[in-house]
Amino acid sequence: MTWTPLHAKTHRTIRSRHLFKHKQRLLVAVSGGQDSLCLIKLLLDLQPKWGWHLGIAHCDHRWRSDSQANANHVEKLAKTWDISFYLETANQALNSEAAARNWRYQALSAIAQANNYQFIITGHTASDRAETLLYNLIRGTGADGLQALTWQRPLTTGVVLVRPLLEITRSQTEQFCQEFQLPVWEDSTNLDLRYARNRIRQELLPYLQENFNPQVESALAQTAELLQAEVEYLEQAAQKLRQEAMKIEVGEWESGGLEVSEQLYYPPSSSSLPLPLRVNRRVLQTAPLALQRRVMRQVLQQILPDAPSFEHIEKLTALIIAPNRSQTDPFPGGAIAQVEGDWISLKSSF
Repeated sequence: MTWTPLHAKTHRTIRSRHLFKHKQRLLVAVSGGQDSLCLIKLLLDLQPKWGWHLGIAHCDHRWRSDSQANANHVEKLAKTWDISFYLETANQALNSEAAARNWRYQALSAIAQANNYQFIITGHTASDRAETLLYNLIRGTGADGLQALTWQRPLTTGVVLVRPLLEITRSQTEQFCQEFQLPVWEDSTNLDLRYARNRIRQELLPYLQENFNPQVESALAQTAELLQAEVEYLEQAAQKLRQEAMKIEVGEWESGGLEVSEQLYYPPSSSSLPLPLRVNRRVLQTAPLALQRRVMRQVLQQILPDAPSFEHIEKLTALIIAPNRSQTDPFPGGAIAQVEGDWISLKSSF
């Protein structure tokens, strides 16, 4: 085996970031494109050092007339490498990037759970990270959206999604595939400029490279990496503040203040909290605005059917210093928020 700088870098990344351990079961998502072929080749070459059990999964979105031939191509590669192969084909053609992504992760999760794989590995690169940062920035987002492509995240029960190539650019994966003569399947949809991501890839990033910074992909990926650590810190601080602000003190007011007979907390869980619920705005009033907004977003995530928008968060945050009896108009799903003394109460408007 030829040991290249990309082999060494990937080996160090997996070890230093503790992405996965020896002898674990890794399901590698392989589209047939250069990034996924670079990924599976690297993992195959590193396998003797780590003792992994590797499998290949391919998702056929039925977007292109050659999608079945593409799937057959990946299956032949899996047989050549003597790796288990799993294919999932969409029941109908998916009509958007978001729908395709959601279906793909559901399909990969189902394959992993059914076959006892602990990790799903994808070939997202620093170039993808840069494109995601620009895409979300243009649409409007906070730090969370700018660092959206992370090294790993839980995907479903017992399965973690891992992206070990986030420090490697697409030009590096292309060079790697050429060096090892890997049979890349060209995806024609990557050239379709009707898709915003393709315009960023084909037009915006080359313009930025030529006119501003030749290393713009790596620079933007580095920004996303810095933001990821900051977002994790802020989310933890906001969760702690939210738990304090949603504390319920049960007792009776007496001349000396509140006589506390018991303290209860709403459980900070991923499941929906029952309405009504209350947030102590006195606790939040001395906190920085950034934490106030994050607390309110976490509260809204518990009760809204979809992710809260900037407008939703601002509307709730404004109640922290609003006059008594102030209230919002209904949020999606029908909840309203109202100021009741030191408390912001969220209740159903029905």
